[in-house]
Formats: sequence, structure tokens, C-alpha cells
Amino acid sequence: MAKSLRSKWKRKMRAEKRKKNAPKELSRLKNILKVDGDAVMKDIQEVATVAVPKRYQEKMQCDKNEEKDDMKMETDIKRNKKSLLDQHGQYPIWMNQRQRKRLKAKREKGKGKNKAKAAKARKGLAW
Repeated sequence: MAKSLRSKWKRKMRAEKRKKNAPKELSRLKNILKVDGDAVMKDIQEVATVAVPKRYQEKMQCDKNEEKDDMKMETDIKRNKKSLLDQHGQYPIWMNQRQRKRLKAKREKGKGKNKAKAAKARKGLAW
């Protein structure tokens, strides 16, 4: 049901907030459960696994470097910067229909002028 842009945005922002607050939550949890120290921490590690962002980023960078060559071949898309069309004539997925319509009209308008000029040149008209 919840497929609107607003709900997608809210879901995305909540996930980012969870990532940002995870280390704080873990430290708060550790402070609360400081009763037995190591014994309790082992139980916490079984239940909740939260990585410190720096460690997590280092691991992700290592994985990205290994797979970077493979991914580069798959995602190599050539896109015209002016019209935003790719090599297959497709617009980016984030562009809405109104923007696509405007760009198409702009493209068609330019083509019409060029065709008219070419026709006049063939007929030999100077103006």
C-alpha cells in the first residue's frame, strides 16, 4: 500500500537515522547492562550486532575495491548531458513524465528548424 514518494522518503530517512544512532544506542545499552561486564556483553553480541561506522566503512571499501572492476563493466552507461538520454534513448529513472515531455518538445523544436533550413538550402531560397 505505502508506495507514495512521501512514505518512501520517510522510510529512507528513518533507516539513515537508525544507522546514525546505532553506535549511541549500543553505548547506552552497554552502560545500562554494565552489571556483569563480559558475561552480559557476550549475550548482547549474540542478540544485537552493531558495527562501529569506521570499521564498517573500512570493510565496505575493501569489498568495493575487489568488486570494482566487475561493477564498472555493468554500469557503464553513456548519457548525453544536454538531453539526458542514454545510448538506448531512455531517460533517467528519476525524471518524471512532465520533464521528459519538455525535453522531447525542446528536441523536436530544434529538429524542425534544422529540417526547414535544410529544405530551404535545397530549394535555393536565400531567406
